[in-house]
Amino acid sequence: MNILIIHAHPESGSFNGAMTQTAVRTLTALGHEVRVSDLYAMSWNPVLHPDEFSDRANAQYFDASKEQEHAQANATVCSDVEFEQEKVTWSDLVIFQFPLWWFSMPAILKGWVDRVLSRGFAYSSGRKYENGCFKGKRAMLSLTTGTASTLYAPNGIDGDLHHILWPIHNGILAYTGFTVLPPFAAWMPAQVSLEEREQYLQDYAERLSRLDDLEPLFFHPRQDYDENQQLKPGVIARSGVQWNPRASQTSEEAISSFTQRLPRNG
Repeated sequence: MNILIIHAHPESGSFNGAMTQTAVRTLTALGHEVRVSDLYAMSWNPVLHPDEFSDRANAQYFDASKEQEHAQANATVCSDVEFEQEKVTWSDLVIFQFPLWWFSMPAILKGWVDRVLSRGFAYSSGRKYENGCFKGKRAMLSLTTGTASTLYAPNGIDGDLHHILWPIHNGILAYTGFTVLPPFAAWMPAQVSLEEREQYLQDYAERLSRLDDLEPLFFHPRQDYDENQQLKPGVIARSGVQWNPRASQTSEEAISSFTQRLPRNG
């Protein structure tokens, strides 16, 4: 299997760095081909800017999605974006390694998404969700937090982790057609013991050794939605984030059913 790791942490000696090293070592030993895009080491430019489009569809007004689609159609994608897109095309699995900052991914990683997962490459009209451009590929988030797991429980002060990650899981990965594997979270590694950090790495290696056994996260197919793109009456929500009042379902029931299916460590 071809595996691409998108690594987004400014300190190579960080625990995120240790997780990426563990992933490379574990996956390579299992016979997989692994490539790493270390965004900070690459000095990746996260800013989607008009200047990166050498052949504009409209030089008077910048519409990012139209310019991206035009660049893809006319083979004028700038070189750094094209190189990353080639890696994504090569890959069977993409792992995103990052610290959870402000309840989301670091800006440099969001900028990678903005520029690389462009319209015309990652999605287009009629090529979204289960018909997305990356159908057949898998993706997984591997992340660290600054606080304990209890804060990310459904009743925690920070809110359920899967709700926090929904914009990434659903709005980026599932949207572009990826099959999304459950996330792996290392909880506040900067504040736990060396033994606990080593256990995180062992657990992560174990997770990576059984990728084919993991049940992907569930996203409702298009036929479960009505003409307003809302779940049809009677369809029980199974994503863990949605719930369907028209099926007499509560949010608590939806979350409880979902969390019972999750593997250890998220």
